[in-house]
Order: sequence, then C-alpha cells, then structure tokens
Amino acid sequence: MKKFIIKRVLMLIPMLFIVSLVVFALLHSGPNDPAMSYLRLSNIPPTDAALENARRELGLDKSLVIQYINWISRAVRLDFGISYVTKAPVTKHLLHYLPNTLYLAAVSILLMMVLSLPAGMAAAKYHGKWPDNLLRALSYIGVSLPSFWFAFLMIFLFAMKLKWLPALGMGGLRHVLMPAFSVALMSTCINARLLRGNMLEQMHTRYVSYARFRGVRESLITRRHVLKNSFIPVLTAMGMHLGEILGGAVVAEVIFAWPGVGRYAVSAIYNRDFPVMQCFILMMTVIFVLCNLVIDILYAALDPRIRFGEGGISHA
Repeated sequence: MKKFIIKRVLMLIPMLFIVSLVVFALLHSGPNDPAMSYLRLSNIPPTDAALENARRELGLDKSLVIQYINWISRAVRLDFGISYVTKAPVTKHLLHYLPNTLYLAAVSILLMMVLSLPAGMAAAKYHGKWPDNLLRALSYIGVSLPSFWFAFLMIFLFAMKLKWLPALGMGGLRHVLMPAFSVALMSTCINARLLRGNMLEQMHTRYVSYARFRGVRESLITRRHVLKNSFIPVLTAMGMHLGEILGGAVVAEVIFAWPGVGRYAVSAIYNRDFPVMQCFILMMTVIFVLCNLVIDILYAALDPRIRFGEGGISHA
C-alpha cells in the first residue's frame, strides 16, 4: 500500500507539468493580446509606446520559453501575479473564494451519495417492480436535463412560486440546497444506475448462492458482500464525477450568484484577466487530480488485490 501511494504521488509531477504547459500555451496562442487587455482594464489609451511599456512591465517582451519559466517558477511558490482588474495578488482573491466553491462541491457530493446509494439499492432489491421502473425513468430524465436549465426550473418553482428557498446569494443551508442539487443531479442518476447494475450482477454470483445455501440471512448477504463489492466500481466512477461537479459548480455559481471561484473566473474570462485565468485553470486541475488520487487510494484500500509493484499488479 505504501509503494502504491508513493507511486501515485510521483505520477502527479509530470502530469501537472504537462497541464501547466497546455494552459500556458492555450492562453498565449489566442488572438487576444495580454498587454492590450491590461491597458484596457487600466483605462490607458493603447498607443504603441503604452503597449511596449506594458509588455516590458508584464514580461511579455521575452520569449515564450522564458515567460513560461518565470511563470511556473512563481506558480510553485503560489505567486500567480497581479490581477489586471483589481491590481491585487491573484492568489489572495482565489484563496478567498475557494472555500465557498469547496463548500458547494462538498454539499453536492454529499447529496449525490445520500440520494444515489439508497436509490440504487432499492432498485436492485425490487428489480422489475415499480421502484426499479421509477428509478430508471427518473435517471433517464436526470441525465438528459441540462444542469443550467434544471437550475432555472428550481428557481422558478422553489423560489418564485413556493417561496421555500432563496434564489440567490450565500447564507445558511437553505441557500446551498438548490445550487448543490443542480450540480449533483447528473452524477446522482449515473451512480444510482451503476450501483443498481452492479448489485444485480453480484446477486447472481456463486459466492452469494453458496451463502444462501448455508442459510445466511439475505440482509446480511446484501450488506456485507453484495453492497461492498458493488460499491467499488461506483467509487471509481466518482473520480470522473468530480470533474463534472467542479465544472457544474462554475455554472451554478453564476446562476445562483454564489460567491465562489467559478463566478470569479467567469468574470476574469469576460475581462481577459490572464493571470486569474491561468491560476484558476491550474488550481482546478490540481484539485481534480488530488481528488482522483484519494479515490485511487480508497479503491486500493477496499480491494486488497490492487497493489502496484515493480513487476505490475500483485495480489495480496
């Protein structure tokens, strides 16, 4: 287990290096000139002399290789430069908004787990009956609905018509329910369907049949054997859902006026605030990669057969 964790952590270094290269190349290969954006946001007329001074001040007069080296050397020290809009350090603003985004993502993940696991278990238990058919129908609808349209539907119903929940802003638990549910909807439906299919498959395996022949209670078989083995693929899928949740959080923050990193990044994209855009993309990538690392470790902990040694996979 120790070797597995060390190997996975070491794999993050080249991965993050490649991501930083891609982010830097994409933002600097576009048609927009960072110096022009800097002058526009500073209310300075874009004369030739002003553009030259801005490029010199921002380090854009150097080659792209030197610019990347300077940027990544500062980034590893969590220094992502100064925002073109606020003239304040980018890291300060991102760290200010990041807890709000992580809070929204955490509630979304909690809702996904609380809703998908019982729904998947109930559908597997009542296979072919009305609870199973109801879950399948709701899952198809939930996967098909765009998250932003579902968010507007919830605002119309629960905020405008029923007046149960606030539509905008951040406050107590009532404020986070609608944005979190809009983010978690698709992942909840996918996880419920995946758990249902895995449990149905496990229920027809030999070890479950032998347990029934020995007179083991059905509830004990489901809890100790079927559910545990069925949850491993669901845990793996959660690693992919983390990307969906982080991406969905950006949309939800804009719709529900949630003061998070996503809303701040959308404003930076609109203003062509390059330092903020670079920091946001790299930070979201790091969070996504770290979450997948945790999922991999949990996967290996649940399934002791997964041990990566020098010669490949060993079975413990």
